[in-house]
Amino acid sequence: MPELPDVVVYIEALAERVLGQRLETIRVRSPFVLRTVRPPLEAAEGRALVALHRIGKRIVLALEGGLFLVIHLMIAGRLHWKPKGAKLPRRLGLAAFDFTTGTLLLTEAGSKKRASLHLAAGEGALAAFERGGIESLDCDLAAFRTALRSESHTLKRTLTDPRLFSGIGNAYSDEILHRARLSPMQNTRRLSDEETARLFEATRAVLGEWTDRLRYSRGGGFPEKVTAFRDGMAVHGRFGLPCPVCGTAVQRIVYADNECNYCPRCQTEGRVLADRALSRLLKDDWPRTIEELEEGPRGVTPGTSTRSGRRTSSRRPGA
Repeated sequence: MPELPDVVVYIEALAERVLGQRLETIRVRSPFVLRTVRPPLEAAEGRALVALHRIGKRIVLALEGGLFLVIHLMIAGRLHWKPKGAKLPRRLGLAAFDFTTGTLLLTEAGSKKRASLHLAAGEGALAAFERGGIESLDCDLAAFRTALRSESHTLKRTLTDPRLFSGIGNAYSDEILHRARLSPMQNTRRLSDEETARLFEATRAVLGEWTDRLRYSRGGGFPEKVTAFRDGMAVHGRFGLPCPVCGTAVQRIVYADNECNYCPRCQTEGRVLADRALSRLLKDDWPRTIEELEEGPRGVTPGTSTRSGRRTSSRRPGA
């Protein structure tokens, strides 16, 4: 799933190409990607793009007249910049946004269609997508500590909770915890002040360094190789490979849709965390699906149905 560094670089590349340009048409191929009906998507056509920004892992395209296109790529969604009028790929294409300068394609690999597109009218409607998580690159240690200890969970779960920390997902949480030399299963309320400070510095360092790396790698082009598994990562996606710090084989915990990668020597005092021994803890602490992690249960996207079948309000999730 594209996380904070990937989304920031996407936005920067888009700003170079479409900021101030007119969105002429929107072509939607997959009916599953569009999650709103009011206002109609056609209302966005013909308007100039006045700003771009990020809400967690979502990309927001602000149009004149107070309309906002909100794109969530989820796991397999990707953006591509093409010449104006480019065709949507038959199998992967979800939507195309035709600007005066070119066409932005939204695609998604795989059979599970999780990527989403919303059109929000006004700042109040846009605020419903805010999950409440703090921005780790902008906050101080005190704010970071408050968010970290606000609930009793494992570090892995807490770092990836968008109600607590904005823009951090599975990949960079693995890298952050390895940099901080902390177990992914350590409880947030049992961290010492020194460990909390170490985690704070590691979070800022990993997110900042990877954002800079991705900026450098794209050069002046559009980021086309967006992936959760990158050369240079310490543990994420490196199960069985040597830790770059100590050489110990990287281990993993797999549960439902989640995977956690860690170095037993650097992070867990030489102990291998067995899936079976942790199954009860994971059941209570980790969401079973990506949708549950990103959208709920306490932060279900406004206007969608909850498991009980009730409709949600338009109030800000978590408010």
